[in-house]
Amino acid sequence: MTLRLPAADGGTRTYEPRTEPLALTPGAPLTSRTVFAAAHVVADPRADVSPDAPAAVDWDATLAFRRHLWSHGLGVAEAMDTAQRGMGLDWPGAAELIRRSAAEARSVGGRVACGAGTDQITGGTLPEIRAAYEEQLALVEESGAQAVLMASRALAAAASGPDDYLDVYGHLLRQAAEPVILHWLGPVFDPALEGYWGSPDLDAATETFLAVVAAHPGKVDGVKVSLLDARRETALRRRLPAGVRCYTGDDFHYPELIAGDEHGFSHALLGVFDPLGPLAAEAVRVLDTGDTTGFRALLDPTVALARHLFRPPTRFYKTGVVLLAWLAGHQDHFTMVGGLQSARSLPHLARAYELADGLGLFPDPKLAEERMRNLLSLYGVDR
Repeated sequence: MTLRLPAADGGTRTYEPRTEPLALTPGAPLTSRTVFAAAHVVADPRADVSPDAPAAVDWDATLAFRRHLWSHGLGVAEAMDTAQRGMGLDWPGAAELIRRSAAEARSVGGRVACGAGTDQITGGTLPEIRAAYEEQLALVEESGAQAVLMASRALAAAASGPDDYLDVYGHLLRQAAEPVILHWLGPVFDPALEGYWGSPDLDAATETFLAVVAAHPGKVDGVKVSLLDARRETALRRRLPAGVRCYTGDDFHYPELIAGDEHGFSHALLGVFDPLGPLAAEAVRVLDTGDTTGFRALLDPTVALARHLFRPPTRFYKTGVVLLAWLAGHQDHFTMVGGLQSARSLPHLARAYELADGLGLFPDPKLAEERMRNLLSLYGVDR
C-alpha cells in the first residue's frame, strides 16, 4: 500500500513504505567509544493536567524505553537540557526521573549520567546559583549516577564575565565526589545561553572553558560540546588534557567526529541516538573491530534524518523524536509533556517518518504505516 504524504509546498506526494525492518539485535558491549543517548520522557496522555501544571509522566513506558537503549549497549543521558529539561519537565519532575532511572540502571547493569543544573530557580545572585547547582549535584551523586554539569540560564544572565564562570564551576568541581561531564550547550539549542563562558566570541569562550578543565585535573571525566560546529569541536578536542574525553553533542556531524582522525576521536552524548539507538550501537560495534569504513557506511546515511529532526528551531527536535518512538512501538500515543507534539508541522513529521522508514528503523513497518496513516487522517490528509 502507499501513503499520500503532505509536502512543504502544500501538496501531497505518494510514498511506498518498506516492508522489512533493518535487522538489529542486541550484541556485545561497546568497547572503543562511550556512547550515551539523551532519552526522551513519555508523557501520560490520560492525566488531567493544565498547561501550567507539572508534567505527568508515564513512568513505566519511560523506564521501558531506557531498558531498550541499555539492552543495545548504550548509556542513557538522563534529565538533560533540551532532552527533558527547560521544555516541559520541571526540577521536581527531573529529580524523580533521576531517582527512578538511576535505580533502574542499577537493576539491569546499565550506565546512566544525569544532568545537574539550576532550573529550580529562574534567576538569582551567584551564591544562589551555586546553591541551586549544589542541590542538584548532590541528588545526582546520591542516586549513584554520574553527574553532567549543564549550562545554566541563570548563570548566563547573572555572570559579568569569565571570572564568574571560573568561580562557580571551580566551586562545584572541588566538591564533586566523582569526575563529572561538563556540558557546553550552544545558543542554537537554547538562545538564553548566548555568551556562555563569559563572551559571545566563541574563541574567547573556548579559552575560559578549557581553563575550567585545566584547573581541576581529576575532577572532569569529559566535556560535552553541543555547538553544531565540527571544526571547532575537533580543535577543542585536541587541546583537552590527557584523560579528559570529548563527548560530541553535534547531531549534524557525529559520524565523522566519532570516527575521529589521526589525532583522536569523540565519544558521544547525543539526542539523535534516541531514535537511532540500535543502529548507532551496531555501527560502534563495527568500529570496535577497527572498521572505520563499515562504521561510516552504517551511520552516514542517518545524517539526513538527524539534520531534519534538528533543523531550526533546533530546540524542538524532541517532537520528531517522540513521533518516531510512537511509530516504532515504544509508546502507544503521540503526546508530549508541555503539549510539544504540536511544535512541528505535519509536513515536517511526514518527512521524519519517510526518512526513518527508509533507514529501516521501525521494528514493525506495518505498525508504523498504520500509525502514520492515523495521524494523517487526524489532520485530514490521506483519505
